[in-house]
Amino acid sequence: MEEAEDERHAVRRAYDEMADGYADQYSDELHDDPEPIERFCDGLDDDDRLLAAGCGPGDTPLRVAGRTGVGLDFSREQLGLARDRLPAALVQGDMTALPFAAGSFDAVAALYSLIHVPLAEHRTVIGEFARVLRPGGSLLVTEGTGEWRGSNPDWLDTGTEMHWSMAGREATCEQLRDSGFEIRGVWDVHDPTTEDGEKPFFLAVLSE
Repeated sequence: MEEAEDERHAVRRAYDEMADGYADQYSDELHDDPEPIERFCDGLDDDDRLLAAGCGPGDTPLRVAGRTGVGLDFSREQLGLARDRLPAALVQGDMTALPFAAGSFDAVAALYSLIHVPLAEHRTVIGEFARVLRPGGSLLVTEGTGEWRGSNPDWLDTGTEMHWSMAGREATCEQLRDSGFEIRGVWDVHDPTTEDGEKPFFLAVLSE
């Protein structure tokens, strides 16, 4: 548990340190393949409440869909940037223990955020997504193609070290199903933060 806590703190510090650089370089490129986001947003009703878990500087379906909702991130600096970008309430918090009541949301989007959570806690996070969703609610989440843990000491040429923990496609499918989700689609989407990498986007619905 101490190792996982250290890893979480390292990721939070990194996103605090590189907040402006991250937003400037990639805020307009994260969704250059919009199909999974469009499918996700098209399934929402006008009054549906959406949680962006790991909203970063504000480049999330909350902005793409032009809707109100809640953006959550554990980086204070990222949330500061999001205030100017999102029509949303913003909350600082941890995805392993979401500060919301059960059934609070109709949809959850976690784009490029679960991949920074220590592997041992991925199942906990997906369980938290299921807890805060109403039955029939939808989830869009990004993961890695295969299991991998690692870091880059100079990510995006910012001089900041970033850490990742990816469970992989098969493990994520298993965790989603075990948490009560039905998988409706999986897309391999180009990751603009790597030269030639892709990451799968999972669209799932919580069983009623």
